[in-house]
Amino acid sequence: MPSALHIARSGLEALDARLRTISNNLANANTVGFKRDRLAFETLMYQTARPGGAPAGADARFGMGLASGAGVRVAGTERVHSQGDYSVTGNALDLAIDGEGLFQVALPDGSYAYTRAGAFTRDSEGRMVTPQGHAVEPPIQIPEGATQIAIASEGTLSAMLPGETAPTELGRLSLSTFINPAGLEPAGENLFRESAASGAPQQANPGENGVGKIRQGSLEISNVSAVQELVDMIETQRAYEINSKVISAADEMMRYVNQSL
Repeated sequence: MPSALHIARSGLEALDARLRTISNNLANANTVGFKRDRLAFETLMYQTARPGGAPAGADARFGMGLASGAGVRVAGTERVHSQGDYSVTGNALDLAIDGEGLFQVALPDGSYAYTRAGAFTRDSEGRMVTPQGHAVEPPIQIPEGATQIAIASEGTLSAMLPGETAPTELGRLSLSTFINPAGLEPAGENLFRESAASGAPQQANPGENGVGKIRQGSLEISNVSAVQELVDMIETQRAYEINSKVISAADEMMRYVNQSL
């Protein structure tokens, strides 16, 4: 049976992980498209000395069992995909998603990643890319000299080209949705990858089949609430102190037993 020292140690380790998660949330409070993480805990396996309903005599049974907990551990990190606020930038290639969905981008290895950070730009070939150079999928090419770039709420991109008198349609953005977006694997650079937990991506046009619409000239900022994170940090700190006191108390009790008995 684990001692109070080991149980309290598991609490310290779990709370340290929670504090790291809170620190990461606060560090990304101003990161475009960031989704806060929330740690989930679970109890370790119980040591059952007597199951509930065990015989207590000839005609009696115990009304409750006798079990001892072994501590706590981190069960997983849940990503909260709630909508963040918008920041109006006025940049034609800054896009925010109003509702469900993620932008799909192509990675150098040929795989795809997904993001809510719509701070796009153009590369040397005129392709619409992320700040890291990952091209948007489906690819959109913006010719040199294009002006008055307009992106409709349903994802259609058009611009005025040299020598033309009317806007020319250059392509259409699509969005990806997942059955379980909380299961997406974070890949850094504001990107997520598909995982077995998230399910396969479903492509749809913005504004259709429950998918969100595009807002041009805006960015979705982080959904981190600094006030909530600070409250969680204080709560974590207090719980950490209590577990530390348990270790001190258990150590003092063991010292008394060793020295006095």
